[in-house]
Amino acid sequence: MANVFGSEFRRVENREHLGKAAIVAVAIRTYDTTVEDLWEALTTPERLARWFLPVEGDLRVGGRYQLKGNAGGTITRCDRPGALDVTWEFMGGTSWVTVRIEQAGKRARFTLEHIAHKEGIGEEHLKKFGPGAVGVGWDLGLRGLELHLLNPSVPLDPKEYEAWTMSDEGKAFSRASGTAWGEAHAASGEDPEEARARAERTIAFYTGA
Repeated sequence: MANVFGSEFRRVENREHLGKAAIVAVAIRTYDTTVEDLWEALTTPERLARWFLPVEGDLRVGGRYQLKGNAGGTITRCDRPGALDVTWEFMGGTSWVTVRIEQAGKRARFTLEHIAHKEGIGEEHLKKFGPGAVGVGWDLGLRGLELHLLNPSVPLDPKEYEAWTMSDEGKAFSRASGTAWGEAHAASGEDPEEARARAERTIAFYTGA
């Protein structure tokens, strides 16, 4: 578990985005596959539905997408096989997600950034839960991606996966993920006690505590 949740897999950054102060959750993974295969797993609707969520819409640059039961938005960049940028519109707020894929020796490196403004819609949610709110969600999603890449032809069963998240093993996963995101938040300059408190609230949310 320490290797899975090591600091090399996540960091939190403070930067400016579209002229406003923003906080960025950065998730990094390397997968034992090719850059092209990873790109297709992320951008082909049939494959995306096998490990993440069904997607529909006008799936091209400038078009709008909608993930079933989750976020939607606009595709602002799609450069095969290395760069995908979208707006992430959910519950009345807008954030931004970027994905970069590159060769890493014989493996493919995946870097996801989830960018949110510190002020405006979603500000209270961010103050309560911190970057781990999206970070744990992405960790859970990327676990699905890892399982998919091991066996691409077999879709994950959403009900079984949801049940796993509430199992002892799944809760331990979310707890370790939330703790690691809290540590990354503190490393970005946030007060350690405040980062830990937000992480604990995030963990409680994902584990049903």
